[in-house]
Amino acid sequence: MKQIEILAPVGSEEMLKAAVFSGADAVYLGFDGMNARTGAGNFDAATLPKAVAFCHARGVRVHVAMNTTLYGHELAGAAEAVAAVAASGADAVICQDLAVAKLCREIAPELPRHGSTQMSVHTLAGALQLAEMGYTRVILARELSMAEIEHITKHCGIETEVFVHGALCMSMSGQCYLSAFLGGRSGNRGSCAGPCRLPFDAGQVPEGQPGRRHHLSLKDNSVIDRLAELQALGVASAKIEGRLRTPEYVAAAVDACLAARAARAYDRELLRRAFSRSGFTSGWFDGKIDGTMFGTRSEADADETKKTLPALRELYRRERSCVPVTMQLDLEPEGEKLSVTDTDGNKAIAYGETVPQPAQKDPTEAYQRSLCKTGGTPFTVASVKVTAGAESFVPGGVINEMRRAALESLLEKREAARPWAVKPFALPEYPPRTAPAVQTLRARFAAWEQVPEEELQGLEYLILPIAQADNIPPEWRAKTILELPRAMFGTLEEDMARRIETVQDKGFAGFSADNIAHFRLAKGQPIFGGFGLNVTNPMAAEEYVRLGAKSILILPEVKDTDISCIAPAAGGRPVPTGAFFYGHMPLMLTRACPLQNVHDCAHCTRQGLLTDRKAKKLAVRCGLGVRTIYNPVPIYMGDKPDALAVDFGLAYFSLETKEEAAHVLQLLRAHAPFDGEFTRGLYFKGTC
Repeated sequence: MKQIEILAPVGSEEMLKAAVFSGADAVYLGFDGMNARTGAGNFDAATLPKAVAFCHARGVRVHVAMNTTLYGHELAGAAEAVAAVAASGADAVICQDLAVAKLCREIAPELPRHGSTQMSVHTLAGALQLAEMGYTRVILARELSMAEIEHITKHCGIETEVFVHGALCMSMSGQCYLSAFLGGRSGNRGSCAGPCRLPFDAGQVPEGQPGRRHHLSLKDNSVIDRLAELQALGVASAKIEGRLRTPEYVAAAVDACLAARAARAYDRELLRRAFSRSGFTSGWFDGKIDGTMFGTRSEADADETKKTLPALRELYRRERSCVPVTMQLDLEPEGEKLSVTDTDGNKAIAYGETVPQPAQKDPTEAYQRSLCKTGGTPFTVASVKVTAGAESFVPGGVINEMRRAALESLLEKREAARPWAVKPFALPEYPPRTAPAVQTLRARFAAWEQVPEEELQGLEYLILPIAQADNIPPEWRAKTILELPRAMFGTLEEDMARRIETVQDKGFAGFSADNIAHFRLAKGQPIFGGFGLNVTNPMAAEEYVRLGAKSILILPEVKDTDISCIAPAAGGRPVPTGAFFYGHMPLMLTRACPLQNVHDCAHCTRQGLLTDRKAKKLAVRCGLGVRTIYNPVPIYMGDKPDALAVDFGLAYFSLETKEEAAHVLQLLRAHAPFDGEFTRGLYFKGTC
């Protein structure tokens, strides 16, 4: 059984030292400006090689996170970053955006790619799709149970990586737009402001009063005690979350993982004091998804951490001797030679200039003791061999100096960069375009009962959930795209595969894909890209078209000027792009339920409200094992259609009645101003 990798977070040089000295097998760190923790101390083309050299010298692998969405004007910088990562010799790139994956494939084709958890891969089909696209590892969504992890790991054909300790986002990673729409700081671009940790109350709150409880805040995950189970399943890597935490936190988590992997007890209470939100949860792994998963960071938690940090520094104060070497000392009449060899085949030789003298007694044991004194270095001695003639006595100081010289030389050899081969790459030009003279209109509905049939004339397409297929009249099917669910936990993926097979010959226009898994599930059928794909740049759009997308819905986080550069084509023909023209933006997609903080499922109507600290009401809707939380104010662009250079506008109906949907469609057709509270979203602001 292959030993599971302990993968530690690095957000600064001090954290790098803490992770390596405390015993991590690998670290992950961010490339500056292109990773999901822009607030961490990230690395760039100048500092990354030093970090990689430090780690590789000590037998530690380095995974570089370039896992944000990119805008078109950032692609040139991303290409330079990929080349810099390849030059550093880092072991893998973690990516979310298909543009980053393509740049890696074109510039450094041998550089391994890991699919970020931001890709929302939580099913076997998603992992198989990444394998087909050349990824070597998938970082699974955090919401999975042990059984779901096992199913993916045993059948996907590539490595899986699982979070075992650290913070839990309330929303599925990659499917959270709360920070972007509430404050312009995008979680998909590494700038999440953590608004879910603020008060959101799922209970009854008097009108006009703010929410006070924290019903979107989950406790930290900790399943370090389950490492043996994960290893038995074949999981390749146990990941610790926390690039924004402290070096002490990293050292404590790594130390606990080492103990658990070796079947030794670890101090869970010490780990809790290092950082927790009033304790830990293992709800996802155990399938116990209820109100006990929720928690906040209290003043008492913070005080305990402050008192605990000094003791934790001892875990990484000293260099950890972890690289085994063999030593051979040859004593000849003309001088001394010490050869030191590591398990990677690197070899260093040091010579002495002292003429050996006759020994009064066998000095071999003394030589061995001197050679084994490797403290303060990353090396540990696996074996020592001494060959000596009759005149074999050499002073201990000479042996010590030879040992130091040989180990320093070996360390330099291990630090030497082993770059990946790089190919020349010319970034395509993506000139801006203007809005077409005629833009079509598509309308998405949550259910057929919401559809105002008298207002459908002139719509290019209707979009409805695939579960509604049987409710759609035959006369509308040729114009109806069936929406596949963004989240498919448990057996839902298998159910979706069966439904796709059942309806594919019933005259529907095709399927809307909002997850990378959908391209495998609906392979061979017409596929239309949805907002859940997080398309923000022209190169990513082209990659989804290459996978089979017949149109692309651009993520509503993208600014108008960046939208104008997204104009993919297939076979020399333009592929339509679209944008939200109307809709309550789905801000979160969650497997945990905030409503369970106030009642259980047996007493729930599958819908509710969250009240924030400003007394705003956010609608919650439950279905297919997940919850969707909607922006209380809809996007509206009906009176400014030519402001966005797209081929179609989307009216996204979710909370509306049939009558309200009819009214909005009338406004959109007339390009009339909206007659209620609305937002332009981020189209004229963009996100950081």
